Amino acid sequence: MKEPKGEKEVKERIKKLRSEIARLRELYHVKNAPTITDDVYDSLTKELNALIVQFPEFADPNAPENRVGGKPLEKFEKVRHSAPMLSIGNVFSKEELFAWEKRNLKLLPVGSRPEYFCELKLDGLAVSLIYEKGNLVRGATRGDGLVGENITENLKMINTVPLKLRTPFPARIEVRGEALMKKNVLEELNRQNEKKGLPLFANSRNVAAGSLRQLDPTLAGKRRLDFFAYDVVSVEGAEWLEKIATHSGKHQILENLGFAVEEHTKKASDLDSVFSFVEKISEKRDGLAFNIDGVVVNIDDTKMAQSLGVAGKDPRGLIAYKFPAEKATTRVKNILINVGRTGALTPLAIFEPTLVSGSTVSKATLHNMDQIEKLDVRIGDTVVIEKAGDVIPKVVETLVKLRTGKEKKFKMPEACPVCGGGIEKRAKGSEVGSLTSAYYCANPKCPAKNERYLEHFVSAFEIYELGPKILRRFKDQGFISDAADIFVLKKEDIAVLPRFGEKSAENIINEINAKKRVALWRFLWALGILHVGEETARDLAGGFGTIEKITNAEREELNAMENIGSAVSESIYRFFRDKNNLRFIEKLFKNGVTVEKEEKKKAGKFTGLTFVLTGTMESMGRDEAKAKIIALGGKVSGSVSKNTSYVVAGDEAGSKLDNAKKLGVKVLNEQEFLKMLS
Repeated sequence: MKEPKGEKEVKERIKKLRSEIARLRELYHVKNAPTITDDVYDSLTKELNALIVQFPEFADPNAPENRVGGKPLEKFEKVRHSAPMLSIGNVFSKEELFAWEKRNLKLLPVGSRPEYFCELKLDGLAVSLIYEKGNLVRGATRGDGLVGENITENLKMINTVPLKLRTPFPARIEVRGEALMKKNVLEELNRQNEKKGLPLFANSRNVAAGSLRQLDPTLAGKRRLDFFAYDVVSVEGAEWLEKIATHSGKHQILENLGFAVEEHTKKASDLDSVFSFVEKISEKRDGLAFNIDGVVVNIDDTKMAQSLGVAGKDPRGLIAYKFPAEKATTRVKNILINVGRTGALTPLAIFEPTLVSGSTVSKATLHNMDQIEKLDVRIGDTVVIEKAGDVIPKVVETLVKLRTGKEKKFKMPEACPVCGGGIEKRAKGSEVGSLTSAYYCANPKCPAKNERYLEHFVSAFEIYELGPKILRRFKDQGFISDAADIFVLKKEDIAVLPRFGEKSAENIINEINAKKRVALWRFLWALGILHVGEETARDLAGGFGTIEKITNAEREELNAMENIGSAVSESIYRFFRDKNNLRFIEKLFKNGVTVEKEEKKKAGKFTGLTFVLTGTMESMGRDEAKAKIIALGGKVSGSVSKNTSYVVAGDEAGSKLDNAKKLGVKVLNEQEFLKMLS
């Protein structure tokens, strides 16, 4: 190779090399049509890198040669999405698909007839990409829909994620799509792991998500992921807004800008055409290069889709037609007991590893003894398993005709398998003689309960630096005996431990100190009160405002809260009457934890009114109706009583409607309820 003369010639050579390398990458990774051998490609890249070393002033962080791993991160930065990354509602049959359209037509102007755009529901990790002046400036995970993690450096390792957009490009654009791993890549990785004696990856979705959450980008790069763009969320410039007036138009723009866009799409004038496409894809599914779990059906007109709004967490303007859950048979090798943070003893079926919906399943919860008896599952039985929503494995049937007579019935142990303490059933609410289906370890100091509780506590407080292994280490060293001890840990104690050091210890202490001030609902959730999950904790915080009021609340006050029945209120009441629990809370306060007051809801047109919802409404889901009532100051109860103001009855209303009539409670149909809302 003749060395370029002068700075101008070097700059021109670098420009040409970058252009050619970018073109070859696209041919190989996007269009799957390589035109040269790897040796030629490597040679061009080597030349370019050598020139950059000689002339660092021409380095460009977003140039093709910089698709390499950066310095490993200590943790991921949290970023807030400009628009929520919402979930997609599901349908599982043609009838449900047409029912979705029927609901939408009621909300659209009379005479509206939507057209549809169909695309594959890719089985990977949803990510958001932001480009400014054509350059990739940020890539983030979906997270909880509102806040994700900044994984820009890892996403740069994916060859089908453009670092620079093709011209012409807008000043700023946010693109969303799916990062995934192809089937053949997963197979190759598992062959390599098998040779090395390493654990095999379970499925492509998990390994894709895990790869992008590696703190070292070079590790993510070795996993050979792909990215398909499917949506433009926002774009600057009136001329660009016109181009994204339809979802099909968005796909065309994405392709023009240099993104890989999945080719199996269809624009359909009606749902019969949509369903024909679904059937066609279902037949092709096994032959695709990557895993899918359905077809996404979008209303093609962007404004029309957006005008329908959101039902709960699902936009009404699109729906996912999910393929039926795949089933498989396997044998139950054993039934073990897992002890959770509340002390609940949960039976866990251990299977002969079996492939279901593209991943290997080796265990599934059997929930409790009632479920075991209902399914008549025994150790040694052949059972049918399926993955609900292609994710969670469960036992759905026992093939009793395949029994040999050697199968063994399962019995709940008489003592906790972890600590040897006694086990018990607990009272179900305040009803005398009524017991839960689950068994619990009665030992309050059970190591399993304590360990799980610590993990739950730091998760609720969002203390991300304290993972399970670190918590276990601190317990073994005697640094902590309960969650309250976390808040008096000292940097110098941690720094002397092997594999920690000053910087690591400082990061841990800084995060703990930053999380000492906590929202009331997070504090309640962290306490691990039986039956009190995140949503119930939010309800309690909104209803009472302070921890003092909740601590002193009587059963009647608790039971009057929306969505809090007798079992939950009894559990809360007993928790705050237990001296051990009160001592723990006092210890938290003494160690520096402060709980923020919750602002009381302002009075609205429904203040003082209690609603009960029953049946199905066409215009909105139950969660949305509940949210609207609460926003207007009302309460929503799960049962009808003399104190109920209104029962809102949709289609197929149940026994609550009968109870309302018996008690003389006013019943509203859907139209009457909507009129009240407006």
